[in-house]
Amino acid sequence: MVLVDDGAMILRLGGGLEFLCQLDVSDASQRQLEVSRSFADLRSRVKAESLVFSLTDSALFIWPNKSFQASLDDVDESTACGELLQYVRSEDDDGGGKKKKKDKKSVVPVVNLRFMMEITEPTEPSAPCLYRENKKHHCIRMVLPMDCVVTVRSDETFGSSCKRLLRALSTQLSEMEAVTLRHMKDTDVPVPRPFHFSLPTSTELVTIVYPASVDDKGLESFRKELHNRFELPDDRPYFRRSNAFHFPDEPYKDGYLRNPHNHLNHPNIEGAKPYLVQGVYSYHHYMQDRMDDNGWGCAYRSLQTICSWFRQQGYMERTVPTHKEIQQALVDVGDKPAAFVGSRQWIGSIEVQAVLSHLLGVTSKILFVSQGSELPSQGRELANHFLTEGTPVMIGGGVLAHTILGVAWSETSGQIRFLILDPHYTGGEDLQTITDKGWCGWKGPEFWDQNAYYNLCLPQRPKAI
Repeated sequence: MVLVDDGAMILRLGGGLEFLCQLDVSDASQRQLEVSRSFADLRSRVKAESLVFSLTDSALFIWPNKSFQASLDDVDESTACGELLQYVRSEDDDGGGKKKKKDKKSVVPVVNLRFMMEITEPTEPSAPCLYRENKKHHCIRMVLPMDCVVTVRSDETFGSSCKRLLRALSTQLSEMEAVTLRHMKDTDVPVPRPFHFSLPTSTELVTIVYPASVDDKGLESFRKELHNRFELPDDRPYFRRSNAFHFPDEPYKDGYLRNPHNHLNHPNIEGAKPYLVQGVYSYHHYMQDRMDDNGWGCAYRSLQTICSWFRQQGYMERTVPTHKEIQQALVDVGDKPAAFVGSRQWIGSIEVQAVLSHLLGVTSKILFVSQGSELPSQGRELANHFLTEGTPVMIGGGVLAHTILGVAWSETSGQIRFLILDPHYTGGEDLQTITDKGWCGWKGPEFWDQNAYYNLCLPQRPKAI
């Protein structure tokens, strides 16, 4: 997705629209008609002069349907989108007195806006008209979670961008209507929710509306239609909810760091190409989750990182397994005795393979290397793995386990560097410490014990949609 263009920005508009509808209990066609009327009413409301956009964390308000009125004198239709950033109040620290680490790779700015409805002026009082009708109705009342995005260039005018946001609002309401009509059963109306996806075949985020009450399995046929529409392969997921785009200005709620390797520069090796993990993973390491596994849990943490990758790529919905769940899985498959559960015993690549198979249904290749000095000769094998499968690799040797996230390898000279995620880290989720101190970093062949044997577990992608 071409969102790393230096001139690209994302405008994101959110807010809630109250959906009200009275459904005839006995007439199905009439129920659908009433739902459509309610959505049509909402589409007319977003075209009204009372609609207001507010720039988050600023004093800027815009009336896009009222000749583009703005609360600040120096903002008008011709204002460039890039100039909006100066009006947003930002924090220079992370709340603990430390400066935020600046990304070494460009991050697309996200400008957040909210919409609301202006309270209208009071009109002349008039006598109300009342009538009574004896008929059974079912009243539906819910808040539609509107969430629209447009990708713009920083030099694009804010006036034209607001028109695009207005069209996106109206389009999203129509898509919500279609989803509601397709999945409503009698008077049971699902809440439609929008999700944004970054696709290799699109230069902008693609928004898809799903019914909240239907799980991913129930939407498989619809996802197949989406794969065909966007000309995507049907052997890996792109449109599951866990594949949704994560905006760079939003923290992850679980507290784990994602993809710390993205903040590193590639090693400078003549003729070498980087072959990296594809997608998103969480960094799991010693002492997390109130678990003291210092000295014995490195392979467990590497396995958790691998499981997080499968979860965040949409291959599984279950949570990342705990140490105890990993141990129980090994007991269940007959690899360990019952007393293993709750112990502080190490595991290796073979056990990681068994757990991935048992808990996730994932197959893995095992690569045996008789001594660490031979690991550089596996450059082609590892490069091919990251090129085709793209999953993190667990490597165990002696009493240590690490996660390999990629290699920089020269096919002509054979020179190689390994991108290592080290589970032995015991500190907090401090990105700067982790990258500066090498807990996530590029390592040369000397990193490995030259005389120890190593087993590598290379998880394979399932064929799924």
